[in-house]
Amino acid sequence: MVDKAHNTNGCSHSFLPIMTRWLFLFAFLVLFLTSHYFLETDLSKFTSSTILKTITIFNGKPEPPLHCSNESSSICNSNYPDKFEPNDRTSTSCPEYFRWIHEDLKPWEKTGITRDMVDRGQNVSHFRLVIVNGKAYIEKYKKSFQTRDVFTIWGILQLLRLYPGQVPDLELMFQCGDKTVVEKGLYYAGGPLANVSPPPIFHYCGNNDSFDIVFPDWTFWGWAELHISPWESTLQSIQEGNKRVKWKDRVPYAFWKGNPTVSLLRKNLCKCNVTDKKDWNARIYSVQWLDEREKNFQDTKLGDQCTYRYKIYAEGATWSVSEKYIIACDSMTMFIEPQYFDFFTRNMVPLQHYWPISTTNMCEDIKFAVDWGNSHQDKAQQIGKRGSDYIIDNLKMKYVYDYMLHLLKEYAKLQRFKPRIPERAKEMCPERMACSLRNGPRKRYMYESIVKSPSSTLPCSMPPPYEPQALQHLLHQKDNLIDKVRLRSLNDAAKKQ
Repeated sequence: MVDKAHNTNGCSHSFLPIMTRWLFLFAFLVLFLTSHYFLETDLSKFTSSTILKTITIFNGKPEPPLHCSNESSSICNSNYPDKFEPNDRTSTSCPEYFRWIHEDLKPWEKTGITRDMVDRGQNVSHFRLVIVNGKAYIEKYKKSFQTRDVFTIWGILQLLRLYPGQVPDLELMFQCGDKTVVEKGLYYAGGPLANVSPPPIFHYCGNNDSFDIVFPDWTFWGWAELHISPWESTLQSIQEGNKRVKWKDRVPYAFWKGNPTVSLLRKNLCKCNVTDKKDWNARIYSVQWLDEREKNFQDTKLGDQCTYRYKIYAEGATWSVSEKYIIACDSMTMFIEPQYFDFFTRNMVPLQHYWPISTTNMCEDIKFAVDWGNSHQDKAQQIGKRGSDYIIDNLKMKYVYDYMLHLLKEYAKLQRFKPRIPERAKEMCPERMACSLRNGPRKRYMYESIVKSPSSTLPCSMPPPYEPQALQHLLHQKDNLIDKVRLRSLNDAAKKQ
């Protein structure tokens, strides 16, 4: 007799064959996916940890190229390519600001760089970087603020992964603080060190009174303490924020938000805030980072701060990493007479990429700039857009790495000694820096910003140095434009008195 329960739709006879076919297809799919994984994996390291990572891959989350396990968190991956073999042999031109590499290294152009020069910078440096045969070794001298040194070193390791074998052997000192440390006055004629060459020290910023060699700051790979993601994802968040509010629909005032206690300039900026008696067209907001941490930084998300037509950049103790975030907002950026520069801003032009504000008439200048912008909205919007385009076009991570590469290559050409690995130096690699970290922003930003494979393209082509006359013309042009704006602001203020 036929079991009526399995014959109601006439399909009971084909159930097992169908199930068998599905199992076969599933097994084939698993075999296909895992075969690639096993072919790319060192089976001697296939532990419970790597099994969990395989499950992660199946869940659609790509695994970062770190060989982490409980047994090998301190072992550097020896399987990563050690040769740079790009598919595309064509090279694009580097942005104009790469020319400043030649200027920053000019103090050692005639003398070269000796071991004595490098060693004399140890007392003001946070660490020594030695690169030999494409491997990085670090000797630390003192603790930096937060994780500045950690993410700077992480960024250098990513450069070595992007361009394996392309960074020459070298030895250098790195300073992770705010203040410049190699003051020109000490080494000029009449100075106490006039007969001594300055020590070449790498740093995040420079100014006209120092010999510090400018290098990209740590935040390009993330600022863990403030929950600011690596640059690529942060820029994407800012660009999405730009789309939410059209420029002409934004609040028609100048916006600044930050810690006002770190400099006199910022304390004076607070005096420009709106009161019951006076409105300078500025909206100034003080941030207390300990309070923001309690709120999980909900009120300081950079992608939510592009709602004003105008934004203000005010230096802190020296230059501020906030600069690139502010300029990228499409708002017309107001620079309050910066005294310091980072590696990418020296080619920005007043009235083309930003609006200059003086420190002596700060509040009056801000009010004039906002009044002018609201009366000339198309022009003000264009200044903001050109500033953002400058960042988007010239500050891709590829260019950040290319700048690092060209700077280190030019520096290595000046060395007059063979780099050696100090006894106390430790070899650094991504596995040693990231594998043992607990889950949190520090680990997350490292995994997010890791270079997964060598570049498929050549680095951009380094431009030649500035001709002295061309450089002077660029500097004079900027000064003349700043003076022009300042005069207009003063004349406007005089008319209203």
